[in-house]
Amino acid sequence: MLQTFDVHRQFADFFNNKKLEPFLYLLSKRFSEGHICLDLEDIDQEEIKEAGFREIPNPETLSAENLIGKEGDYQPFIVWNNKLYMQRYFNYESLVSNKIKERIASEKDSDKQAIESKLIQLKTMLASLFPSDTLGKPDWQMMAAIMAVFNRFTIITGGPGTGKTTTVAKILSLLLELNPNLKVALAAPTGKAAARMAESLKETASKSTIKLTEKAKILFAGLEPSTIHRLLGARPQEIYFKHNRENPIPHDLIIVDESSMIDIALFAKLLDAIKPGAEMIFLGDKDQLASVEAGSLFGDLCTAQKQLNTFSPEKANFINSILPEGKTKLPKENIKESTHPLFEHIIELQHSYRFAAGGNIGVFSKAIIENNSAVLKEFIQNPTEDIVIETEPKDRTLMDFIKKYRDFMEEKDIKKALNKLNNLRVLCAIREGKYGLYETNRKIEKYFRDQNLISITGTFYEHRPVIVTGNNYELGLYNGDIGIVRKDEKGKLKVWFEDADGNLRGILPAFITAAETVFAMTIHKSQGSEFDHVFVQLPDFDNPILTRELLYTAVTRAKQKVVVQGSEEIILQTCEKRVKRGSGIAERFEN
Repeated sequence: MLQTFDVHRQFADFFNNKKLEPFLYLLSKRFSEGHICLDLEDIDQEEIKEAGFREIPNPETLSAENLIGKEGDYQPFIVWNNKLYMQRYFNYESLVSNKIKERIASEKDSDKQAIESKLIQLKTMLASLFPSDTLGKPDWQMMAAIMAVFNRFTIITGGPGTGKTTTVAKILSLLLELNPNLKVALAAPTGKAAARMAESLKETASKSTIKLTEKAKILFAGLEPSTIHRLLGARPQEIYFKHNRENPIPHDLIIVDESSMIDIALFAKLLDAIKPGAEMIFLGDKDQLASVEAGSLFGDLCTAQKQLNTFSPEKANFINSILPEGKTKLPKENIKESTHPLFEHIIELQHSYRFAAGGNIGVFSKAIIENNSAVLKEFIQNPTEDIVIETEPKDRTLMDFIKKYRDFMEEKDIKKALNKLNNLRVLCAIREGKYGLYETNRKIEKYFRDQNLISITGTFYEHRPVIVTGNNYELGLYNGDIGIVRKDEKGKLKVWFEDADGNLRGILPAFITAAETVFAMTIHKSQGSEFDHVFVQLPDFDNPILTRELLYTAVTRAKQKVVVQGSEEIILQTCEKRVKRGSGIAERFEN
């Protein structure tokens, strides 16, 4: 009887083809887990049998079915390179790979020679932007900046504190020197991430240690960050955008932050809407969680090559020739020939300035992503000031942590209260259960109600922190935006948000139809945010959602301190598992 309500079984049954049913069942199931396709060479026969399918046809016979097509066909399903796709998602993946290849192919040798001449003239500026250091290693920020000047498509990846935003600021200074009329767009998957990027750029511009040009400072002051949906011109109730191939985005340079959060559909539509000749720079952390929707495009692109940060002998010689005095030259291990389309277009920033001064968060997060059990056990057995692991979770520890939420409740200035709310956050791996999102938010609400700090008189009570869970283009609210409920000067309750320019907006609760309480939030929703202190709750049982990428993302949201509640067994099991999403991106670039 349960199979009657299995949405994946219903999807498979819909097409009324017994031979295809087990494959369509698995395709639907994989898609719900974020995969773009079903790898026909990696089918779990037991999984199919458990789903109630008796006969398991040979995957090699699929191409003979009427519902299955090949590249260029219009059947509902496509088989390509031993992978089964829904046609729409095959087309999205094809568009992404083709657009990136086209963009890279448009970088002509004549343009490169002209850029080299200009960079030689900008040697003094390079020395000013990238002063000498004592790292004893190549300055990958500088390498990224130089390659972004050369390229029309660039990916810059790096963990927290590696200086992705600082690098972008310096890239903009160089590009503005070459083209003072450059029209720049800043975008990110969520409004919060976009606003944080613009804020970081402005902070970077104000630092005396970073000598930006006046042109760059003026540009930063006028930059208006945007969600990708807003940049594309989202239309309510439609899956299509105002900007597309026929009506491209008018900007000369598109910079996208938190790119690991972009699903394949949005990635494809964005690439399709960027005009010929424009430059694209994608920023993100390849080790972070992939998008909630289907696809892990950013991570797939970053791992499509065996080694990043490599350059041809010709390019390496040129870069070494313009390095400021005191800079470490590119060593032999970073110099090699390659015909890979993404060669010299992806730079990984490798030095974390945030955690370089002895902080343990960087060490702990690295141990998570590398599944270094020895280091993980050391932290579990010997807590530090900034990393605390509680292997036997206690409610008292959670209550002690959330006391600091009093600060935003007692702060009368709404803008300051919003800032104080973001000083700390409780992060949950799952939604349901004892350690899930809903129960955790209820516990926290009860604590503050008992303290007489909140009075839950309705859904939108005063001081309730809320997170928007859907895009509302008419209100200018986007998935991930965070606000608090406060009375205005007339005593009317409103939900207050800070816009990209730092201005407050009060919206009547009746207009906000998709929102949740956000004393605690899921780790997925926390992507693109930073907090001083983070409390991470893991469930007391193994769960497929628990992966090293999930825990890494949670831990790296913290700037100062992390508390993790979870047994040693669960933590170690979590770090053993990786997110693996079906995709054909790597093969498309190999071919």
